[in-house]
Amino acid sequence: MKVGSGNYTYELVENFAKLPDGETFGLISRVTTDSRNRLYVFQRKDPAVLVFDPDGNFLNSWGSGQFKRAHGFKIVGDVAYLTDQVDCVALVCTLEGKLLRQLGTRGQHSDTGCEDWHNLPLRAAGPFNHPTEMMPGPSGDLYVTDGYRNSRVHRFTKDGELIQSWGQPGKTAPGEFHLPHSLAISPDGTIHVSDRANARVQHFTPDGGYIGMWTGMGGPNDMARDAAGNFYLAEQATAASKHAVSVRDGNGAVLARWEVTPAHGMGIDAAGNIYIGLTKTARVDKYVRMH
Repeated sequence: MKVGSGNYTYELVENFAKLPDGETFGLISRVTTDSRNRLYVFQRKDPAVLVFDPDGNFLNSWGSGQFKRAHGFKIVGDVAYLTDQVDCVALVCTLEGKLLRQLGTRGQHSDTGCEDWHNLPLRAAGPFNHPTEMMPGPSGDLYVTDGYRNSRVHRFTKDGELIQSWGQPGKTAPGEFHLPHSLAISPDGTIHVSDRANARVQHFTPDGGYIGMWTGMGGPNDMARDAAGNFYLAEQATAASKHAVSVRDGNGAVLARWEVTPAHGMGIDAAGNIYIGLTKTARVDKYVRMH
């Protein structure tokens, strides 16, 4: 089956990631690739991280017993950046799973007055209360979206020292967040934050200055940026739209968009292929770019 349009046309390969006989996926939170086009699947089941070769064959796994609720997983410069939503930590690891740095204290939640992420936090607070994603900027600073029970972006040094936090609970104004859920960062340091429950993406300078936003989308679950400056979004269904994947240019204009079944995680590789972690059907599909 082909999807997309124009230069962004793709051929669907269902069940691309092949597990060993008798194994099944847990809920897939994130999918991403490294410089060798190996595929990493971050699931809410032990072992948490599954690694596949470029043909979708299972290679190895790691992370058993290390995550209460797998959430964010990005690879930048062949270093893995992960978040454990419930245990309230952000982790920097090697691609083999060796812990290099931990931000936050396991089980320690900041006080936002929020016990249910469907409701806005009563107030913004420091790190962390159910963090969702971590990525390094080009300066080496680490950015963490936080998250299900907070409404902030935190910026740390590469050594894990907090530099600043920004964002407030809210539904409309610039710099307000309701479930900041994913990150993409441009080479110039611009921070792109998926504001999921508000169905928009907000853009900031490296020090948190508001630049602008994109609207008119489903709730952005996951987001990636390619070397050409295009953005790929996994969109959650809203009252106005169905679950979808969209490809957008650097101004947010839609280059291609197609409906999918519910997907929490999405990644791309260097060739522009797209990987989707489907939640209800518990599999990874690949969309092979044709043009």
